[in-house]
This record gives sequence, structure tokens and C-alpha cells, in this order.
Amino acid sequence: MPDPQRPLRKLGFLTIGLFDPADPAAGHESTLQIIELGEQLGFDSAWLRHRHLQFGISSPIAMMAAASQRTSRIEIGTAVTPLGWENPLRLAEDLATVDLLAGGRINPGLSVGEPMHYDTVKDELYPNSSELEDFSYARVERLARLISGEPLRALSGRQGVVEEFSNRVEPHSPGLRQRLWYGAGSRKSAIWAGANGFNLLSSSVIFPEDDQEPVFDRIQQAQIRAFREAATTSAGTHGPGRVSQGLVVIPTDSASADQRERYRRYVEERLPRTKAPQGPRGMLFAPDLVGTSDEIAEQLHAHAGFQEVDEVAFALPFSFDHEDYVQILTDIATTLGPALGWTPGGTGHDVD
Repeated sequence: MPDPQRPLRKLGFLTIGLFDPADPAAGHESTLQIIELGEQLGFDSAWLRHRHLQFGISSPIAMMAAASQRTSRIEIGTAVTPLGWENPLRLAEDLATVDLLAGGRINPGLSVGEPMHYDTVKDELYPNSSELEDFSYARVERLARLISGEPLRALSGRQGVVEEFSNRVEPHSPGLRQRLWYGAGSRKSAIWAGANGFNLLSSSVIFPEDDQEPVFDRIQQAQIRAFREAATTSAGTHGPGRVSQGLVVIPTDSASADQRERYRRYVEERLPRTKAPQGPRGMLFAPDLVGTSDEIAEQLHAHAGFQEVDEVAFALPFSFDHEDYVQILTDIATTLGPALGWTPGGTGHDVD
């Protein structure tokens, strides 16, 4: 288990990639420029949220492919792709293709479960099988199996003059299976991810157990420890597993007076939801962290969840302007990261 005072090893960021529906190209271009800036600043990873039928990135795989051709070092991931919207076989082909284009820098983050507002879209998404679709862990297990290169059919070899067939997903990208992440918000999911050879994405939203006091950082700490215990048990097959924490942090070191005021209003508007469990499952939200890098670093070092990790993917606020993201990322890379013991570009991406 990492020492709470151990220097931060990997620094990443997460963006939703919002766009104006009247000019969606500009928003997508802004996201690509932010990823390029992240590499220039030395970030180790950039992560894309996945949003369907909203004004955010609906095709992060396409965005990762584009970003891979504008960068050379930074890891690029999804946090997360909801598999309820995906065909695992087709997704496996796309992910492997992009991973090869990126030189082995892709980190697919995944989740399972019924798609959000399923009743409103099921007849278009699965017109003939909406009541039969399996949205359980089996769906992500199938994706992992296909990405790993396991045979999926007996047919293979040459047919005719030019047709040649494979019995596995092609192209195959060695090492991609070890870079699959699972976005877990509950202890059950964290344990499952560890036992089944996934890395763990732990974010600013979690679900407590019935017997747990609703204290976000302590619950997150317990989930990470449960993941590591399960991952250690299965390490002979899959390896020990990585853990990344994602909180919203907004450093203000170089922000203008107007930016600081807007940032604080944003945080204050979102703060009430963090005061008590939300919804039937008692969902807990972590408070956003805003202030100078020294102030944020002090809060993070006292955060029980942060004490468990040496990788982070700090989430950018949803609705800010491009210039705001440039300022926030620059402050994270030049001031907050070093305050947490991180060295810009010091580790690069893991070699498979």
C-alpha cells in the first residue's frame, strides 16, 4: 500500500469535452488542444468522459484516435465508457486499432449497468432485444476476453484466392488487456475489478455500504483497500492493478479576479449535494477543491482516499471556458503537481 506521504507518481486530468450544439466542431477542437497542452505541460495522462445524447463527447474512441496523432507520450483514456451502449466485439476492434495508432498509450475505462434513461432510448439502441440485453459484469468480461486475443470462433485460415480469416479479434494489440480500467463506486465493484484483473478508477462519486458512516474519503479509502486485497490475490494472473483517484480540483494561483470569483461560485453551487447521501442508493459526492495549490495540496494530504494512491486524474469542471482550462491545467502542472511531489513527465506511460 502506498505511503500517504509518497510522492505522486502519475498526474492526469479528465475532461467532459463540452461543445456548443450550434458549433460542435469548435468544442471538439478545443478538447484536442487541451490534450496537446497537457502533453506539453508534462501530464502523464488525459481522460475523456463519455456522454450519449448530450453536448459532450459521445465518441471518445474517435477523439483518442485524433489525439494520438497530435501527441507522442501522454496516455489517453476514457473515464468511463458505459458498456450498455456498446457491442463488445466491435468495441474491442476499435480500441485495439486506436491503441496501435497510439503506440500502446490507450487506457480504456469501463462500466456496466443499464444505460441512463434506458426507457427513452431502448427501442433505438436495441430494437429487437431491449428486454434481453445483459448489462452485468459479463458484458465487460466478454470485452476483456476479446481484447486479450482469445479465440471467438473456429473459422480461420485462407478461403479462396485472397480472403483470409482470423479466429480472434483483429487487430490484436499486446498489452491492451493489462490497461483496462473499471470505474467502481461501490465496494462490490472495487473487489470485482481487483479479482478480475482490471485497474481501478475511483472518482468523486461513491456508494457506501449500509453499515458505513457517510464520510466520503473514508469510504473511498476502504474501497481502494478492498480492491488491492482482491487484486493481490489474483496477481499471479493479472498483476497487482493500478489505482487512480479523480477529484475536481481548481487551483487559482494564476487565475484572474474574475476567474477566481466564477470558480468559487461554481463550487458553492455544487456544495449542497455533498452534505448528505443522494438518491435511493445513498450516493456520496466529494466536495470540489478550490484555492491556491498549497491550500489544495494540504486538503489532499489529509484526504484518506488520496493517501491510498500515487496516480490521479483530476477532473476539470464541466462548464468552463477554454481559457479557464488552460489556466487550471497550467497551475496543476506547474504548482499543484510539484506540491504533491510529482515530477513533470518524469515517468511517461507504463511499458507493457
